[in-house]
Amino acid sequence: MTSEEFQLIATTIPHQPGVYKYFDETNKLIYVGKAKDLRKRVSSYFVKTQDNYKTRKLVQHIRQIEFTIVDTEQDAFLLENSLIKQFQPRYNINLKDDKSYPFVVIKNEPFPRVFLTRRVIKDGSEYIGPFTSVGKVRELLEFIRTYIPLRTCGLSLTTRLVKSGKYKVCLEYHLGNCKGPCAGLQTEEDYQKGLQQVRNILKGNLTPVINRLKEEMQEYASKLEFEKAEIAKNKIASLQDYNAKNSVVSTRVGDVDVFSIVTEGYQAFVNYLQVRNGTIIQTKTVTLERRIEETDEDTLVFAIAHLREKLHSFARELVVPLVIEYPERDIQITIPKAGDKKKLLDLSTKNVQYFREEMRRKKTLHLHKKTLEEKRNVLYQLQDDLQLGQLPVHIECFDNSNFQGSYPVAACVVFKEGEASNKDYRHFNIKTVQGINDFASMREVVYRRYKRLLDEEQPLPQLVIIDGGKGQLSAAMESIEKLGLTGSMTLIGLAKNVEEIFFTGDKESLKLPYQSESHKLIRSIRDEVHRFGITFHRDKRSRETFSNELEQIKGIGKQTAEQLLKRFKSVNKIKLLTERELSAEVGRNKARLIAEYFAGSIPKP
Repeated sequence: MTSEEFQLIATTIPHQPGVYKYFDETNKLIYVGKAKDLRKRVSSYFVKTQDNYKTRKLVQHIRQIEFTIVDTEQDAFLLENSLIKQFQPRYNINLKDDKSYPFVVIKNEPFPRVFLTRRVIKDGSEYIGPFTSVGKVRELLEFIRTYIPLRTCGLSLTTRLVKSGKYKVCLEYHLGNCKGPCAGLQTEEDYQKGLQQVRNILKGNLTPVINRLKEEMQEYASKLEFEKAEIAKNKIASLQDYNAKNSVVSTRVGDVDVFSIVTEGYQAFVNYLQVRNGTIIQTKTVTLERRIEETDEDTLVFAIAHLREKLHSFARELVVPLVIEYPERDIQITIPKAGDKKKLLDLSTKNVQYFREEMRRKKTLHLHKKTLEEKRNVLYQLQDDLQLGQLPVHIECFDNSNFQGSYPVAACVVFKEGEASNKDYRHFNIKTVQGINDFASMREVVYRRYKRLLDEEQPLPQLVIIDGGKGQLSAAMESIEKLGLTGSMTLIGLAKNVEEIFFTGDKESLKLPYQSESHKLIRSIRDEVHRFGITFHRDKRSRETFSNELEQIKGIGKQTAEQLLKRFKSVNKIKLLTERELSAEVGRNKARLIAEYFAGSIPKP
């Protein structure tokens, strides 16, 4: 991707924290990065010369850019980490495993201990994290131990042992760091209240804790205990500086698929987060064209089925924003109101809303030219709609033109990466067919086109559109079979007027939604081949009509007629030339004959 190409999509990237993904020409993920400001970070790859050789090579291979918005830099760090582990992109360094990131565990035991760990084991304990800064977590745990009395010993505090009086309180009790549950001096219910405060702090839900500290500070101040009030004030400041909200990793979530939807007229936008073992490993946003009778629920169900199949998901739980009836059996539908799943749903909603606003902005500014990413997305939709084995990055379309059987010609237009490749357009003069025979004409030009590509060892298209019905499609397939190219490309016929799509051998036609992006692309290709073919046919007919007419003039031959057309391009322009202008091209004598002819001095045959 060049700097110029990047500038076309630069404004679509937000000034927000998140993760960006680079894809190459084969749509393979080659790099994942994190950013505090996505637009600034991604722009840095394209607005300056890279000193590093590998970075220069990376930029040369970038063809598509995707991004996911998150809430904090920490979320960006963790999402980058999970995506690199999942896909192992070529240009990313190898990462250490999950044990390199600390968690805080609330142990599954009577009067649970709370401590830092790098090992996550399935023992029923509650793990909160991972965290990106070990030092920050240690400071937080020290604050928790100072503010919330919890045990730190490794004693087995079963009900039987506590009631037996086996244990005595230790120094921690006398220092005020523990309430003595080992000696039966603290109930399980009271201990759990302290643990809930720990959860609030670790998950960033600091408001209840801060409010309690503010009450204490006011109490100390009213009693003129200013030193204690200062300590409470410092605790409040420390908590306010800390942000442990984490939207992208939660060991309690497990395997879920998260979907959100927003609508805009007949368009709907759906975002998908694929979560495995509590970690986001895939993100995708798609656009759908809705029919008038489709509700948000119907649209969302359709999108869920499409995305789960496309990204090979078998998760048994769907997190969604509204009630749906999903046809697959044994699927749990969750509409979260709070907690980790609600955070994931909020993150998905944030991404789909940004996507929708960007589409609205482009429409308002009349930015009709699609970005590289948008063009590729249309090709993906076309691939899905037509069930193609390959992504149709190279499409060719053929059309015949004739006038009452005279001047038969054909045209071929070429689209690459979703846009016209004018230099690859081709005209054909029909050589082997007499009279009106569109089937034979199509058979001839398709054979000539792909025989030449084979001889020149040029790449073949993935999709060929024949502007015509079943008959012309069958004629084209005969040439493909004759060349031994069956299966090398997909041929479809586009019936005139009704715009039905036919596949070889199919009795029933396919009708795409009229306003779908894939149908718009097919129509634009069809319109372009019409324009190109009709222009060529009109020029040829005009040229040959004029040439035949000139040859009726005594002293004017075919060579002179073609010479004039080559020089002046248009018959109308030649008719308007003066005798002096004509003589400069064909000589005085011929110029006088032509001028007199068009002036009416010489009778026309």
